[in-house]
Amino acid sequence: MKTTFMANAQNVQRKWYVVDAEGQTVGRLASQIAMVLRGKNKPTFTPHVDTGDFVIVINAEKAVFTGKKLQDKIYFHYSGYTGGDKYTSAQEMFAKHPARVIEHAVRGMLPKNRIGAQMYRKLNVYVGPNHPHQAQQPELITLTK
Repeated sequence: MKTTFMANAQNVQRKWYVVDAEGQTVGRLASQIAMVLRGKNKPTFTPHVDTGDFVIVINAEKAVFTGKKLQDKIYFHYSGYTGGDKYTSAQEMFAKHPARVIEHAVRGMLPKNRIGAQMYRKLNVYVGPNHPHQAQQPELITLTK
């Protein structure tokens, strides 16, 4: 009798990938990064186990928004205090913290539970072409536009 393979923490093999965000659309880039972080690109994908790989995103400041999203998109943060809601436009966020724009987009596409938090920790976003993960020998992965 054949049995269905179910991955567990002992038999998951993780790789490191580098993604260049230059010229990529933020949303499309984030959805493809989320798939790699989640492990859906592997034949051993198991929904209740983190089977995903590590992802390094470089050149975060060169990602683009389509249409008028740069002016119209609003990021919301609430401090927990009365009147403590803060609104930031995508243009302002992109100017101050371009890495946070990609991190926010990817985090929204991951599961909203402990496994999703564990997947999110495998994401590393950097402004500029350099990153400190050369020792992991990451592979360059090209994502479709």
